[in-house]
Amino acid sequence: QVQLVESGGGLVQAGGSLRLSCAASGRTFSEKVMGWFRQAPGKEREFVAGLSWSGAITNYAASVRGRFTISRDNAKNTVYLSMHDLKPEDTAVYSCAASTRHTNYVSRTTADYDYWGQGAQVTVSS
Repeated sequence: QVQLVESGGGLVQAGGSLRLSCAASGRTFSEKVMGWFRQAPGKEREFVAGLSWSGAITNYAASVRGRFTISRDNAKNTVYLSMHDLKPEDTAVYSCAASTRHTNYVSRTTADYDYWGQGAQVTVSS
């Protein structure tokens, strides 16, 4: 089992920045692909960003590329999502997820992720 707990969400004005953290416990964290997903009210959950176990391979949704950065610190069992130039359309519940199926293939598909955090609300005001 892997337990994931997000933190760092909140309310920010458009153009502002936030950093989300996801602390993992349980089974080995460093061997897993980690991802961030988000779900806005009335919409399906969508992929935001992901990275390989080493952090060398990253994958971003087109809507956030250049504004968001995903990173990880395996010594701290933590993955981060740094978000800049936030827009009202970034408002959503952000969840981190861990995949036990791959180490270097960063999937965008929710079905490839086995463990999920409870989510953190990010609200961007215009």
